[in-house]
Amino acid sequence: MLEKVFGKTKPVVHTNGHWMSVSDLMAGLMMVFLFIAIAHMKNEQDQKRHIREIAVAYQNTQLNLYNELNEEFADDLQKWDAAINKTTLSVQFNSPEVLFATGSDKVKSKFKNILSDFFPRYVSVLRKYKDDIAEIRIEGHTSSHWGGAKDTLDAYFSNMNLSQDRTRSVLQYCLNLSAIKPDLPWARNLITANGLSSSKLVIENGRENAKASRRVEFRVRTKAETRIMKIIEESQ
Repeated sequence: MLEKVFGKTKPVVHTNGHWMSVSDLMAGLMMVFLFIAIAHMKNEQDQKRHIREIAVAYQNTQLNLYNELNEEFADDLQKWDAAINKTTLSVQFNSPEVLFATGSDKVKSKFKNILSDFFPRYVSVLRKYKDDIAEIRIEGHTSSHWGGAKDTLDAYFSNMNLSQDRTRSVLQYCLNLSAIKPDLPWARNLITANGLSSSKLVIENGRENAKASRRVEFRVRTKAETRIMKIIEESQ
């Protein structure tokens, strides 16, 4: 069978003139495969070690960021009706009546005042971690309701347009603040506006909390995921 695939086997000769048996040849090949397997296992172990190191570094960065944000805004969160989510590193503004008028993408004066105080200080904290940050997301969230909608899908897309317009309005206002001009090039490259409609509703006791669902969040995404993917790609 092997002869059909590889042709007739010929004896292998060493340079000193001695014949190598087939069993010796197979033993040599087995040693080669063994070395390849060991090298592959070592690469996998190195890859896992690198991923673990990145995961630990990410956890430390996340914890440090959360602690600094919490310390910076500790005296403001209650009066702003805001909260900091430790898991997602998001600062959530939770009073829809302060943020926008119903159906409008125009930032209310009171929210402008909050943003004028919040955003420069927020950027100042994040700037310390700029080498670890992949994206700063401004996220607009709505309830699932929309007056006059034909169905739930129609309401979803109407809210999608509204949430996108709102986050762009917030982004535009924040980037035009004179207090962040020194950091504008860096901030502009990282900050994105993301309208999410009703895709991330606040559910309480199995039911939608429409008021709590209408919110604006500033969320940090670190480079941990990108670095892990790079290690995996380089190992392939």
